[in-house]
Amino acid sequence: MSPPARCPATPVKDRPWRRIAVAVLALLFLNGMLSFRDWWPTPGILPDHRLAPEFVLLWLALLAAVARRGHLSPRTLSLFALGYLLLVLGRYADVTVHSLFGRPINLYWDGVQIPRFLWVSAQELAWWQSTAVLAAVGLLFWVLFCSLRRAIAVSARDAVPFALRTPWVWAITLASVLLVSANLAGVRATWPIVAKPVLPTYWRQAQLLATAFSPQRQASLLPASTAIDAALAAAPGTVLGALGGRDVYLIMLESLGAVVYDDARADSALRAGRERFAADIAAGGRQVVSAFFRSPTFAGGSDLTHLGLLSGMDLSDPMRHDVLLTTQRPTLNTLFRAHGYQTFGLYPALDWEWPERAFYGFDVFLARRDLGYAGPAMGFWQVPDQFSAARFEQLHPRSNGAPPRFVFFPTITCHLPFSPVPPYQPDWARVLGAQPFDAAEVRRAQAEQPNWLNMFPDFLRMVAYTYQWLGAYLRQPSPREAIYLLIGDHQPAANITGEAASWDVPVHIVSSDGELLDRFIAQGFQPGLEPPRQALGPLHTLTGMMLQAFSAVGHRPPPSLPLAQGRP
Repeated sequence: MSPPARCPATPVKDRPWRRIAVAVLALLFLNGMLSFRDWWPTPGILPDHRLAPEFVLLWLALLAAVARRGHLSPRTLSLFALGYLLLVLGRYADVTVHSLFGRPINLYWDGVQIPRFLWVSAQELAWWQSTAVLAAVGLLFWVLFCSLRRAIAVSARDAVPFALRTPWVWAITLASVLLVSANLAGVRATWPIVAKPVLPTYWRQAQLLATAFSPQRQASLLPASTAIDAALAAAPGTVLGALGGRDVYLIMLESLGAVVYDDARADSALRAGRERFAADIAAGGRQVVSAFFRSPTFAGGSDLTHLGLLSGMDLSDPMRHDVLLTTQRPTLNTLFRAHGYQTFGLYPALDWEWPERAFYGFDVFLARRDLGYAGPAMGFWQVPDQFSAARFEQLHPRSNGAPPRFVFFPTITCHLPFSPVPPYQPDWARVLGAQPFDAAEVRRAQAEQPNWLNMFPDFLRMVAYTYQWLGAYLRQPSPREAIYLLIGDHQPAANITGEAASWDVPVHIVSSDGELLDRFIAQGFQPGLEPPRQALGPLHTLTGMMLQAFSAVGHRPPPSLPLAQGRP
């Protein structure tokens, strides 16, 4: 039996300047392996100049080990390299999973999904191809391990002894420790200088897995019951009785935050669009009431808002969100399905496998690929929201014979970087075709480049587009009535809102049933599209307010289900 492959020995350099140069390169390599960034939206990575916290930790460990023993034994050197390799792999997963899947890494779901993906992929390869891929991956890991081991050996042999006897190197080391400490303490000024640490990611995943498989830890983190639990335990026929069988659409408006009202420039620029939006709602035979709520997130992390609303839980702590996904706790999908509704998840932003949707439990789930968009790509997210809404209604028409529906629709077009702004197509039948827009409109839109230094104008144009397509959508005739909850998911980034902006988002309830809307008014909503400025509370409390308004208790049902007749 042949001995295992060994890493090549580190050659000894005789010339001092060459040894110092090689040692500096080794240190830069070690830091770079923990500071690289994603090459969005690919699995690739790009080098970054920032200081990696775990590299500083390694440097301190090398200083201590060499000062104590004078050198590193081969076993110690291998242990250092193995630990650093795990950190590199953690860094890669942290940056690429977020780039590819739009969320942080989650071992509970990814730990199952990745092996399944690899197994399915292997079925399409010949045995020798699968063997070659495995050998290539193994070779890559071995080369990376040996490279790290050699770099650490060179650093311990040449850089550390020099540092131990050189005061100015101690000053640099102290400055690095202070920068990393400030970064871990949350000092934002260090973000351009210090990379995101990897160890907290490992620690968080360990906590997540420990909580996911511990009922006691789950109980300590999640509330014992929610408004949905109470609704499921209520007497039959009372919970959703005020709806009268109406469809319910929860449309999450991406990045639509309170800044569109609070900023005088935004309010002025968007006022005409809001007035037209209000006119469209009225032309559709409906009314609207509005209020502000406080989002659990700011500038990103839409999943916290989505699941918080669906579950009725405060998910401002991302750990609570991740742990909830590992449970079987009920959501609005559970409740509406129990009362005869068909549940839909319309996610035009998703173009990848999303294992977490198993928790959501939609009866029908549509991602971008399921919509079959044949028109020109519009920006990073490709599919305009107008098309997504039209295509959904085409694929699942609201015929009188179909069961009532609960639709959860997170929009995506109004997302950073807010450019290019898609053209609005007044002909909703044409938007479903291969040429949804005039050629000149497409050229003009696709010629727009994101203005990363000043996104504010493009943000305003994108919000105006949202008001326009959404208003026209609500004007269209429908064979049966629905209630629409239009909910901002979070504020846009601080480069649009300014510093110290609130986390508030507008919520608009649209319905033709005035008595139903009165129930929301009694809870603090205000008629029209202008919400009272004081937020009514955290956004997850809207779930309980909604169920209270939908309850049959104290509500006189209409003599017949109101239809949207005579609408233009």
